[in-house]
Amino acid sequence: MKHTSVRSYVLVGVQFACIVAILVSGPWIARHGWFFTLELLGILLMTWAVLSMKLTYVNVFPEVRAGSHLVTTGPYRWIRHPMYTALLLITLALVCESFSYWRGVWWLLLSADLMVKLSYEERFLGEVFNDYEAYRLRTWRLVPWIF
Repeated sequence: MKHTSVRSYVLVGVQFACIVAILVSGPWIARHGWFFTLELLGILLMTWAVLSMKLTYVNVFPEVRAGSHLVTTGPYRWIRHPMYTALLLITLALVCESFSYWRGVWWLLLSADLMVKLSYEERFLGEVFNDYEAYRLRTWRLVPWIF
């Protein structure tokens, strides 16, 4: 397994900075129907993904932890990065609930950061797991039937 790189620290740092900026600039819980539903779906997806992976294997860095295994059950059956999808759903709901130019910029920066991070992570997954390429070909990155 690889050690955590400077690039990984930067990607995770940008990710957390964007999340914090969104959280401190508006509500943490959406109150309007569609936004609340979107946030709740994100929370449920995040919970399902963590339970499917098992908390001990959750890693905020793109490098694969020693002893990890490729999870292909739960939401991972359809989506390769359901935790990223969940994070984007939750923060999008919060940004839309109380929109401002800066909150929109933070969300777009978070989205771009996660796209770079997941591409980087997929390189490591492909190096560690022989069956990752077959898994990648039968699943969606973030949103089933779209992307």
